[in-house]
Amino acid sequence: MAQGLIPRAQTGTNHSFLFLSSKSKFPLTRCKFPFILPPLRLLPLPLPRCFCRYSSLQEPIDLCKYREAFSKRMDMAGLKPHHRIALGVSGGPDSMALCVLTAGWKMDGLSATGKSGTFIDGLLAIVVDHGLRSESRDEAKVVCNRVMQLGIRCEIASCDWLNGRPKQGHLQEAARDMRYQMLQKVCVQHKIGVIFVAHHADDQAELFILRLSRSSGVLGLAGMPFTSQIFSSHTYSYSKVSKNYGVLLVRPLMDFSKDDMYKICQGANQDWVEDPTNRSSLFVRNRIRMSLGDLSSGTLNSELHAIISACRKTRLFVDQVCLSLANWTLTITELGYAIINLEIINQLKIQDICLSKFVSLVLQFISQRHRPVRGNTAKLVLDYIQTVPCKTSLTAAGCYICPAPGSKGTRCIVCCSVDCPLPSKIEVFHAPSYKDERHAVADGLEQIINDGKSYLEHFIPKASDVHFLDATPASVLDEAKRLNILSESTYRIIVSLQMQETKLFKAEPKVSPGHESKHGSHSVRTSSGGLLKPGQICNYMNRFFITWKKKDENEDNSSFEVASCNAFCKSCVLGSDMELGVRHMTESDWLYLSKLSECTVENFQDQRDTLASLEEQTKENINRCLNSARSSAREALVLLKLIPVAARRSLPVLVNHQGVLISIPSIRFTHCPWLMAFAEFKPRVPFGGGHSSFM
Repeated sequence: MAQGLIPRAQTGTNHSFLFLSSKSKFPLTRCKFPFILPPLRLLPLPLPRCFCRYSSLQEPIDLCKYREAFSKRMDMAGLKPHHRIALGVSGGPDSMALCVLTAGWKMDGLSATGKSGTFIDGLLAIVVDHGLRSESRDEAKVVCNRVMQLGIRCEIASCDWLNGRPKQGHLQEAARDMRYQMLQKVCVQHKIGVIFVAHHADDQAELFILRLSRSSGVLGLAGMPFTSQIFSSHTYSYSKVSKNYGVLLVRPLMDFSKDDMYKICQGANQDWVEDPTNRSSLFVRNRIRMSLGDLSSGTLNSELHAIISACRKTRLFVDQVCLSLANWTLTITELGYAIINLEIINQLKIQDICLSKFVSLVLQFISQRHRPVRGNTAKLVLDYIQTVPCKTSLTAAGCYICPAPGSKGTRCIVCCSVDCPLPSKIEVFHAPSYKDERHAVADGLEQIINDGKSYLEHFIPKASDVHFLDATPASVLDEAKRLNILSESTYRIIVSLQMQETKLFKAEPKVSPGHESKHGSHSVRTSSGGLLKPGQICNYMNRFFITWKKKDENEDNSSFEVASCNAFCKSCVLGSDMELGVRHMTESDWLYLSKLSECTVENFQDQRDTLASLEEQTKENINRCLNSARSSAREALVLLKLIPVAARRSLPVLVNHQGVLISIPSIRFTHCPWLMAFAEFKPRVPFGGGHSSFM
């Protein structure tokens, strides 16, 4: 929220204003008056904070049609009134309209039992205080109080900019990223699996022009999904991501315009906040919004949304093809690499747009780097997949692609490349108590997603009904005009806006971001790794969950729970270490296993004395450790030979304080009979980025 107000003119509409200023020392008063404003531009002077309200002089608004449309959207998302839901609220007309409709839908569905005291059950509003201005906390409190008057519990989430305030050129982007992090964090804390945000049809139109000016293809021009799973950059515990459902983000207002937001607030007699930064031409979305507002007409709006709808239909079709391709041609191994059957792909004659998207999804999943694969990289990967048999290797988007051994080039493997910048931070937390562990949130969200998918299946178009499968980014508008989706006048307006914004974008100085994520990417090769204590679980490279412990002699090896570590080995390289390092496998580990598999008692004794200062042990204990290590090393070598060389390098290993290999948990190699180590391939973000709907 920013200081000042510059309202967009609403012709023939009456408002009331409540002016707030951080410098004011006088009681606040409300003034009501009708006004008609011409289009206003950015003013250089700061203005007082302003809350707006439609006057009662305006004709009453019937909310029935909005409530019916909202209820239908809830059915499409698989949601019922009893589900626990969070609302992202800024206090503007969009989010206040969202509060009004959600509260009404909840109360209608829950009937008289829908309230506990003064608040609606299972509904929480979250006001994010970005903390970028001194007044923001007080403003958040005002919004919070206003939301609670609707019977909605409300919580303020305060942002902590650990690396300093972001620079102006990246302010909106940084604030948006931080906002979603905070929303997810609060949802996790309250065990809420669904969050609503207030994006509407006008936001989609702005995004369409923005992406068009950045040469986005038809899939990007489809805009924001109606529903999508989002996954936190933090791992709060093993249990909270164990089922990989994240939080379901829902945009219930996509069928409504900005004018509808005002009407809903008026119909509910609800105040809202106007943010003056929304009129600042410093930000690209604002420029596009103002340009569209100046050119707004019924024809332009309807045709603009018609082409967006056509792009969304194409996206629906492509997403479905990608899921089918995954079922037919993709194998994901528990060791963290994928195998693609190129022979089947070649027989299916898949459109380039579908195949390119499919391969991009595979690369994003394996690397857990979720930037789109674009430009020359996308073309390079597509050419590789379409060449059968494949004979060469390729590094792209954090992955290494090469022919699968023994396949004669009819299959390729995709594995994580440890030479590329990848997430390498190690998050450590304690194992959950499985006796008390409940998955009610995950199970409930799974059912919601499944219900949403069932609804979506009825809207998957046929290939003959999809228009833009062969369209390039430069030809989408031309194709839309040829199909009479766009009239000549609308076509010219959109092209003009596209060219205008493209020119401004190219002329902008490229400002480096003023903030660096503390969860940034680093080279895995140079990473110092992390230290893991017995019973702790770590998330390694966003791909593997790893744990280890020392066991009692008679303990069941299949147990994953933390046990008491009364027994520990003093006969081998494990020694009395209570912390092990985590890193990826290297060539030296292979050589070490080879030597260990042929190790004698004398060599083992020498190695033990060199690596650790240990108590004298009986020959029986030394032999026991040696036999165990030698046997485990031989089994590991056999298993590793079955794994492609490129895939071996991304396997996590545990090492002692001197860097000596102690365990390769993925293949059950352990250097010591007292050691239990486990690794589970569980990427933070599932294949395809989770469920999304572009209805």
